Amino acid sequence: MLTRLFFYFLLLPLFLFANEDRDVIKEIDRINTISQNHFNEHRILESFKGFLKSKKLADSISDYYGIAISNFNLAKIHFLMNNHEDAKAYYNNTLEAAKRIDNDYLIANTYLNLAEIYTRGLKFSLAQDYLEKSISFSEEKNYHTSSEIEALSRVALKARINLCKLSLDVGDLEDAYMCLLVSEKYLENITDSYSKSRHNYFFGLYYAKKDLNNYACNKFIEAIKLVDSEEDNYEFLSELYKDLSLAQSKSGNSSKAYSSLLLHNVYKDKLINQEKVRQEIIVKSKYLLEDYKNDIKEANLAKLEQTKIANKLRKEIIAILIMLVLLVLSLTFIGLGYISKKKLTKALKVRNSELEIARNEALKSSELKSKFISNVTHELRTPLYGVVGMTSLLLEKSNLKKKDKKRLKSLKYSGDYLLNLINDILQIGKIEAKEIKLKESSVNLKSLFENIINSFQSRIKETNNKISIEIDKEVPKYIQCDKVRLSQIIFNLFGNSIKFTKNGVISLKVKCLNKTNNNVRLLFEVEDNGIGISKDKFKTIFDVFSQLDESNFEYQGTGLGLAITKNLIELFDSKIEVDSEEGKGTVFRFEIEFAIDLERVDKKEKKTISKSLINQNNYHILVAEDNKINQVVTKNLLRKQNYSCTIVGNGKLAVEEFYKNRDKYDLILMDINMPVMNGNEATEMIYEFDKDIPIIALTAADIEEVKTNFEEIGYKDIIIKPFDNYEFFQIINTQIHKRLQRKANAEALSNAS
Repeated sequence: MLTRLFFYFLLLPLFLFANEDRDVIKEIDRINTISQNHFNEHRILESFKGFLKSKKLADSISDYYGIAISNFNLAKIHFLMNNHEDAKAYYNNTLEAAKRIDNDYLIANTYLNLAEIYTRGLKFSLAQDYLEKSISFSEEKNYHTSSEIEALSRVALKARINLCKLSLDVGDLEDAYMCLLVSEKYLENITDSYSKSRHNYFFGLYYAKKDLNNYACNKFIEAIKLVDSEEDNYEFLSELYKDLSLAQSKSGNSSKAYSSLLLHNVYKDKLINQEKVRQEIIVKSKYLLEDYKNDIKEANLAKLEQTKIANKLRKEIIAILIMLVLLVLSLTFIGLGYISKKKLTKALKVRNSELEIARNEALKSSELKSKFISNVTHELRTPLYGVVGMTSLLLEKSNLKKKDKKRLKSLKYSGDYLLNLINDILQIGKIEAKEIKLKESSVNLKSLFENIINSFQSRIKETNNKISIEIDKEVPKYIQCDKVRLSQIIFNLFGNSIKFTKNGVISLKVKCLNKTNNNVRLLFEVEDNGIGISKDKFKTIFDVFSQLDESNFEYQGTGLGLAITKNLIELFDSKIEVDSEEGKGTVFRFEIEFAIDLERVDKKEKKTISKSLINQNNYHILVAEDNKINQVVTKNLLRKQNYSCTIVGNGKLAVEEFYKNRDKYDLILMDINMPVMNGNEATEMIYEFDKDIPIIALTAADIEEVKTNFEEIGYKDIIIKPFDNYEFFQIINTQIHKRLQRKANAEALSNAS
């Protein structure tokens, strides 16, 4: 019994506070209702005072609905007074409060009013953004009551009509028409004849812009029938009759046009009188509001002065009390020191335990993130392997037309580039940390640049640009470099120039700066005559996620292109430089030293695997791969080079097949991510009964992740999909020949003994 009484005693303050809050909310609603009536009766000062009081009460109990309503109405008053900056501030406060309670109607209505402010300020792009946000919140939720549906439909309709008006003003008739068509769905939920009238009016304006004057007249007349001429709709009626008169005149009906013009003048006169009254109210209200603000300011100053005096006295009293308290506490702390120390030690142990749990959670989260990135990498690379592989197989056909072959080359090149772009996006941190290593191969610069240009053909046509390539005669035909990284640098610079150039010329120039028997130093320049870059942007254009002009959506991109380019050029021990002038164009340049490929003396670039690597012994390979398309690609690649192979769909089947026919196989290609049993598990099981068979990881996963347990599992090498065919067969032959060498050495030792 005593426990229950104690429990009720503890809950009593909560009930009292809850009842007090309800009373305050009722008072807020009462003040808001009275203030709204004052506003409707043009008693602006009384309305302003009431909403200020309502806002203060709502703030005191964190009543976000009350805060939103009072801020919304204060914004309306400032908008009426043409104080647009103050109005925007109150509307933004409304948004903040309305979003906390997920009130879509208030949010949508606030965005609608903000759009009106920006429209009057001639900031049409911002106005359009806010109108689209208003529509988004009007349509976002499913409401059930008819009043909720009608209220949101009315806001959405008004926003759509305002978007239509913006489109009509700039002559974009197609967008205007689409706005009108889409907005028709809201009319079913609206009983408000004025809103329907405005919808007909803007349809009439659209027809008038299209010179369909009879249709325009019909829509204007429908609009007039729907609007009530007795409810102070003088401005709307005046515009309606003016546009009707103009449409009737253009359609040859002069008498009706004259009658409509007379009615336009009638409502215009009424509007002028109404506007005079309105302006008198605004001027008077402005004066009263300013006077009221000055009174508040003076009262606040007096209150501030009193507060200063009170604070000074309070500080003196507090100082005396502190001295007394310190005297008591100093004696008390001596006795409580030991107890406090013991409690602190216990609290530290608890805190350390909590920190340990938090650390473990953070590590777990990091592991999940790494696993997610690895899975994403795999999911992106796997289909690319199919695309690049199938393209390679098609390129090997001899009956291809020249145009089709060129297109397939561009497709393969774009696939290779896309793969590396995916890698760089996922590993931008590794690029900046210089963890990516350059991989050299023989490169024909002219062929490389032609492939890059071909991949841009459609974009070049869209922008009506011309491309030129100028390669110095002293530049060697073949050099040793990382083909993929150099391609990505040129690709990014070309893409950047095309994005900012229209009806212009983009050129790539390669100049020989210095040449010896073995090495050559080349200067690369990508130049355009596009919009150019201002000097104050030079230092930021190479930053990650940086864009040239955030306000111009025409040129938006990921913001990674130039950042990746800068880091890649630094991998070549070089740096990128830029010269530009706004309105005249831009030049990017960099220098790199390459080794000359002295072995490439033939005029044709290698298309197939080197003869030294072509397999003549019909080695047999076991391929574990679950993706059907990748199975076809790998199988065809192996058969083209005289290898025979067996395909299995998962690690379990690979173990079973190798166990049955272990003497048949010379090498295993093992995909890591497979169902039933993954490649790592299968590899460990195979090595339990045959440690000599070379197993190569064939994977689309992040190579850094594979490398962490590469030696532990026992893979002899790693091939990342999609792969370069030359490198693919080079790795396979190397591992097979190593195994044969091991066998030969073992036999020699056996015979010697």
